Amino acid sequence: MGQLGTWQSGGNQRLWLSMLIDTMEQVSRPETRAVPCDINVLAALRAQLARPAAPLTPFPSSYSLRN
Repeated sequence: MGQLGTWQSGGNQRLWLSMLIDTMEQVSRPETRAVPCDINVLAALRAQLARPAAPLTPFPSSYSLRN
């Protein structure tokens, strides 16, 4: 959960989003994309994505797409 935990603190939402955008821009560069990815990193990522999504907070959110 690491840095993703800052998403829940409210005040750090812009920082988290800015870091996400910076990372996406960095990995989209041709010179970065040309670097092979470690097979262990890929395996760990696949394992993480295979797990069911879990809420990050113990409290239900009042936000709903149906509001």
